Amino acid sequence: MFDSLSEKLESVFKKLRGQGVMTEDNIKEALREVRLALLEADVNFKVVKDFVENVRAKAVGTEVLQSLTPGQQVVRIVHDELVAVMGGHEDNSLDLAAKPPVAVMMVGLQGAGKTTTCGKLGRHLKGLKRRPLLVPADIYRPAAIEQLATVGRQLGLEVFNSSADQKPVDICTSAMAFAELNGYDTVILDTAGRHQIDDFLMNELAEIKAAVLPREILFVADAMTGQEAVNVAGGFNERLDITGVVLTKLDGDAKGGAALSIKAVTGKPVKFVGLGEKLDALEVFHADRLVSRILGMGDVLTLVEKAQSVFDEKESARLQQKLKKSQFDLEDFLAQLQQIKKMGSLESIMGMIPGMGKMMKQMQGAQPSEKEMKRIEAIIRSMTPAERANHGIINGSRRLRIAKGSGTSVQEVNQLLKRFTEAQKVVKQLQKLGPKGLLKGMGGLGRGMLPFG
Repeated sequence: MFDSLSEKLESVFKKLRGQGVMTEDNIKEALREVRLALLEADVNFKVVKDFVENVRAKAVGTEVLQSLTPGQQVVRIVHDELVAVMGGHEDNSLDLAAKPPVAVMMVGLQGAGKTTTCGKLGRHLKGLKRRPLLVPADIYRPAAIEQLATVGRQLGLEVFNSSADQKPVDICTSAMAFAELNGYDTVILDTAGRHQIDDFLMNELAEIKAAVLPREILFVADAMTGQEAVNVAGGFNERLDITGVVLTKLDGDAKGGAALSIKAVTGKPVKFVGLGEKLDALEVFHADRLVSRILGMGDVLTLVEKAQSVFDEKESARLQQKLKKSQFDLEDFLAQLQQIKKMGSLESIMGMIPGMGKMMKQMQGAQPSEKEMKRIEAIIRSMTPAERANHGIINGSRRLRIAKGSGTSVQEVNQLLKRFTEAQKVVKQLQKLGPKGLLKGMGGLGRGMLPFG
């Protein structure tokens, strides 16, 4: 979503870093380019105006102009101000410190991804050792109730039984009573949406709010709609006094202005961001981490958290032993691919590594793709257990069978086996160097195996 903005800001910063002496004039010129970049990214014009003025006031100070690295100082100021605009370093976690069951009310227009987000949020809370109950209270949209029931089944979450002939407020109050009787500590209310704000919708939501007294009212906004999402958030906030925002579709190709503007315009924090359609694609929002991604500085903390969430200590110890004994086989490699997939898309993972996002663009398609990952997985899954354990037994007829079974060509099977053999040799040579050598070997394994081109 932020590719265009990132490229333009990187161009400005490159000029700044290259200047040994900084003056008010070249700072003014740089900020003019930053201003244009933000406006083109659909950031609210008032937010841009205040942002640029704040940066200018700090950048023309004596401390910056007389420093040894004035360009880098200005970059730091831009970074810090962007973080401040998006909410600073405040704690955006949900406020669930109340006698259970605690109600979390999800509101927003149709099409923003509210129902799916309810499921994602339930999964997130389940991971925090809470016991959430999903409540379908949208009686107007066809199949909305069944959609949430389906999401709940996929995630192993309990969904309250409701029907379209009930009143939404009755559904919500009954769900709260059910939750209290059955030990659910969090109730996630999937309320109705509209194509636009109207009095009937707002009155209904206000009635639900008064009846269940939700601890959190989260406005679910489609980041792809840009400033319209900011305007609608303001409307919901005026009528309901929302407590936070969930930005969905942040992995899309829109300009990203909503993400950069919504906190400054509404005064309410972004608490979560949706980064894909998969039911695990929801992240707690951290302004500093997103700004680091936008400025090409990566997001190592989120990457570590994702790795820890899928980390299997026993599997890691087993793999380490196999590496030491040079017994790493295709079955092990397949298991590693599965672990990587749990962390999200390759593009999102690579974007969290400092400098890697820019490198991927320069490589212009030479980097691993989701399609290539699936192709490798299909080839390995078409092998027998014996072939995965010892790829040396895979002769011509076996290669033909594997190619047909995976929908690939014999050439692609040959290429995978060749690169895997070469990677094994690298690991074997580097294992004598200890953990650092093995890490390099695994890096070579990934670089050598994933691209088919």
